[in-house]
Parts: sequence; C-alpha cells; structure tokens
Amino acid sequence: MSTLAELDRVSDLNHRADFPAIPADWSYLDSAATAQKPKSVIDAITKAYAVDYATVHRGVYSRSADMTIAYEQARSKIARFIGAASPDEIVFVRGATEAINLIAQSWGASHLKAGDRILLSVLEHHSNIVPWQILRERIGFEIDVVPLDEEGRIDLDAAAEMIRPDHKLVSFAHISNVLGSVLDVKKARQIADSVGAKLLIDGCQSAPHLSINVAELGCDFFVFSGHKLYGPTGIGVLWAKPDILSSMPPWQGGGAMIDQVTFEKTTFLDPPARFEAGTPNIVGTLGLAVAVDYLEKLGADAIARHEAELTIAARKRLKDIKGLRLLGPDDSAAIISFSIEGIHPHDIGTILDEEGVAIRAGHHCAQPLMTHLGVAATARASFGLYNEVKDIERLAAGLSRVVSIFL
Repeated sequence: MSTLAELDRVSDLNHRADFPAIPADWSYLDSAATAQKPKSVIDAITKAYAVDYATVHRGVYSRSADMTIAYEQARSKIARFIGAASPDEIVFVRGATEAINLIAQSWGASHLKAGDRILLSVLEHHSNIVPWQILRERIGFEIDVVPLDEEGRIDLDAAAEMIRPDHKLVSFAHISNVLGSVLDVKKARQIADSVGAKLLIDGCQSAPHLSINVAELGCDFFVFSGHKLYGPTGIGVLWAKPDILSSMPPWQGGGAMIDQVTFEKTTFLDPPARFEAGTPNIVGTLGLAVAVDYLEKLGADAIARHEAELTIAARKRLKDIKGLRLLGPDDSAAIISFSIEGIHPHDIGTILDEEGVAIRAGHHCAQPLMTHLGVAATARASFGLYNEVKDIERLAAGLSRVVSIFL
C-alpha cells in the first residue's frame, strides 16, 4: 500500500491544468456524478458551433458533407475505444439512462413475455431498475434481485444459484456508483450463458476508469454516458451485438431512421440509424470523440493506476476520522462512500463545500442499496484523472472540521 509521500511522486498524471473549470483552491470529488471537461473538449465544442456547424446526413452542400464525415468518424472512434467490431454496433443516445430504456422498450418489449424473468442486483442505479419495472407492468414478467456479498460486490455465487431457464436477461452494473465494487463480468457471462440469457452491462462508472473491450467482456449490451467520460452532457452510447440490434424494432419514430414512408406502411433503415430518430446531438458526439482522444493519449492503464493509488490513500487516510464508516471494498474503483455516525450526509457535504471540497451526498439514485446498507443516504467522494494527493488532505481536513462541529 502506498504512503501519501509515495503517491505524491506518482501523481504527475493528473493534468489538472487541462481542466479550466477546476481552480487551484477547489477539490472536485464528484466525478462519479459527472466529470469535468478538458480544454480540448471545450475547444472542440466551440469550434463545432462557431466554425463548422451544419446538419448531418441530409445536406448536399459541402459543410454538411464535412460534418457528416466528422460525425461518422466519431462513431468509428468510439467503436474502437470500446473494442466494438464495427461502428454500426454503436447507437448514439442521450446517455446510459436512455440506452437502458431503449433496450427495455425495444428488445425487452419484443423478446420478453409474461412468465419470463430478468435478474438485477441490489446495487443497481435506478436507471437499471425503473425501466424494467415500467415494462413489467405492461408485460408481466418477473424481476429477481441478487444480493451482495460482505464486501459489497454482487454475489455471483448467489446469482448462479438463482438463475433459471426462464431468465432471459441478466443486467448488472460494471462498477457500483455507490460502493465502487467491480463486477467480474466474465463470471456473470458464464452465469447468463448457463440458461441462454442475454447480459447487459451498465458501464457508466467503468468506461471512465477501466480499459473496455466489449468482445473480451462477452456481454450482449454495454451502455455508458459521455459526460462521465470527460465529454459533454446529452450524449451516450449503446453498444450491442449486431444480430441483437437487427432483431430490435425502432422505439421512436421520426426523420433520419426511415427507409420509405407511406400512409399504408413505413420501412426502417438498418441499425444504428433505426434507433436514431430525428436530428442527433451532433456537437455532443464530436465532443465525446475528442474526450476519447484525450483519454487514449493518457492511456487507460495509467489512468486506472493513478486513480487506484488515490483511492487506496484516501481510504487509509479517512480511517483516522472519528466515527467514520467506510463502505464498499478496499479496492473500490475511484469511489469512496462513507457515513459519520450522528451526522447527516447533507451536513457533511455543506461544510466540506465551505472548505472548497465538492462531494456528493444523498441516495445516489440507488435507494434499494441504501435500504440494504441501513442508511437513508451516504457521503461520496469520487476521483478523476485530475485529482491529486492534496485533494485527499483537503477532504480529510474538512471532515475533521465536520466532526469538531457536530460531535
């Protein structure tokens, strides 16, 4: 385990100066909610609107053609980033929430029936619970919930015992947005395969922190949000295997996704266009591609190593805080949730804000997990590639002040 002094010598990766919205006197520890944006992404967005802007896929004039090329090049770049075999496997959506809703309303509505079952876990984000509940009300399938082990990981041994032939889908978070626990996706794949179920992986928290290769993971669906990946808001990605996408009907209708329209019948384009009705988030897509460029230059392994060192050091440092309870495993991925006995997380967050430290406080859109943990809410510090050892020290100093006020 690294000491703070050792960590300080290996923390040159952070590139804090690349992020203009992070002043020197502010410690931003809320990257699990949304990541700050590097200047290269901000500049790309500005240029796209101020210099290059035009619609895509429709115009016959040169600027529209150029923007269409850039837009589709972004799709190809993002496909390579996650190890997809073809850019046609990439569907652009507003974010992971919309991606899961798309899967539910298209694949789920056409492939699930009354009497079928799907398998979720206790730690899922609401975005991987509520869409399935909405569909369940319509169709009548059942939702089974896998418990957690003592460290806060999805208990895959329990999942293996629970899985049945009538389970058609297993849908798990790759990394918990509360506990930072990492799923063994390959083992989850084996469990799903044992009954022929599809495997959906919510990669919102893993795409910014781990090297992702969907072919190696072996999942059927993978989703993530651009704004957690240092890109813009309002853009996200759904990846799915080609045969699955081809089996899915459109879930929205409009321009850009049709082959022929008559009042008698409409035919639709092949994926991914079939799922991208209307004018897309052109500039958001270009911004996400630049964010991918930025991350690839740094290297996924270097980012993961930097964030792991920070997380280990932070957990070690916070153990000294009076009354503080750390949640999740020791090797949590860039996320530390905690509570302090007798102090509401919102009070913790408010006082830390006075000290120039930004954390998250609340149920983190994971109320079933809060119930499992026996709390109404937690405080959460989460790291990005721009964080430094001094952010940990500021957090610890701020928490000491919290304790001195309330305890």
